[in-house]
Amino acid sequence: MIIKLAVSSKPQPGRRLFPSLTPPLVEGGGGRLLSLVIIFLVFSLYACHTPQKTPDAISATDSMQYATGFTVSEQEDYTVVDVRDPWRKERLLQRYILVPREKPLPANLPEGTVIKTPIQHAIVYSSVHCAMLDEIGAMDCVTGVCDYEYIRLEAVKTRYQSGKIQDMGVAVSPNVEKIIASGAEVILSTPFENGSYGAVEKIGIPIIECSDYMETKPLGRAEWIRFFGLLTGRTEKADSSFRETSDKYLKYKLLAENANDRPTLLVGMKYGAPWYVASGESFMARIFDDAGADYIFRDLPGAGGTPLSFETVLDKAVHADFWLILYNNNQELTYKSLKSDFTSYSQFDAFKNQHIYGCNTNFSTYYEEMPVHPDRLLAELVAIFHPELAENYDFRYFLPLK
Repeated sequence: MIIKLAVSSKPQPGRRLFPSLTPPLVEGGGGRLLSLVIIFLVFSLYACHTPQKTPDAISATDSMQYATGFTVSEQEDYTVVDVRDPWRKERLLQRYILVPREKPLPANLPEGTVIKTPIQHAIVYSSVHCAMLDEIGAMDCVTGVCDYEYIRLEAVKTRYQSGKIQDMGVAVSPNVEKIIASGAEVILSTPFENGSYGAVEKIGIPIIECSDYMETKPLGRAEWIRFFGLLTGRTEKADSSFRETSDKYLKYKLLAENANDRPTLLVGMKYGAPWYVASGESFMARIFDDAGADYIFRDLPGAGGTPLSFETVLDKAVHADFWLILYNNNQELTYKSLKSDFTSYSQFDAFKNQHIYGCNTNFSTYYEEMPVHPDRLLAELVAIFHPELAENYDFRYFLPLK
């Protein structure tokens, strides 16, 4: 059976400071990039956050279809969104009480952070969350972003150039004065275990913590768009978008199940001494499995990244059929440049057989799109691993190395 895998729209150039906090395939290219990758790996492996005051116990609420990080309970005059603590599953990270903007505050609200909806003036730390807002047509509420120079979303660039969006500085230490002056009502942030937001916590603007990157299922992370729909008054659009993503994802997954074989897969590169690989319960490992590939390190415990020596990777993956590499560089990666970077890369069968595919995130919106539309990545991986199932596939992210 041959099915044409179609993915709408062409990619736009893109890059992120923190690679959407997704367990990476790999990222590379230059000293500055290496520093960013190290920051990302520290955050993803040793994730940090100190929650604001919230109830300790999780209430009985309606769960999502795939997401485990938040639940929603609709009440007559308000909506309760409980964001679970991803590091202590039995506790809440935050409870948000969403009250329609045009209505007075109801009496006897439960304990939690009150948010008037739809939100109108928001500071957004992550470009992934910008992408979710853009997906549901809610970019008008964004008045500021962090790390603007690393965002390639066209909607953000356009609003920035017209003066409607300001750059609030780096996400780890934003410009508090500019945030206050912007008139922001809320801040959309990414939480980390045992960390804090510094001075931002003291200015009285509600911080909405979106721990979507801790989801271990691709559709679980994508389902967080429904939270953004609640915040912006675009629930119908968010639900519709997620249903479409889910339907396509499941279609491509079923397609991969009909493949004749399951090729073995290696991902990443080494940085300094270690080679970080996605663990077996990670978001990326699940996508590889759904795409019909046997990921070499699928048996590694945990949902984060695991540092391994080059010798360990070579021993286990020397005969892998395919090798995927994410990198960030002004120049396209080639077999020659890969070998020049580290001669021993040429020992892998995937190198010898020229079965390496690279995604240059300097020219791709991979990091912004993939969490929102895992169906697009899954379609591409199916086309790579099982070309007999794809006809005239137009690659969006990965290309074979030259």
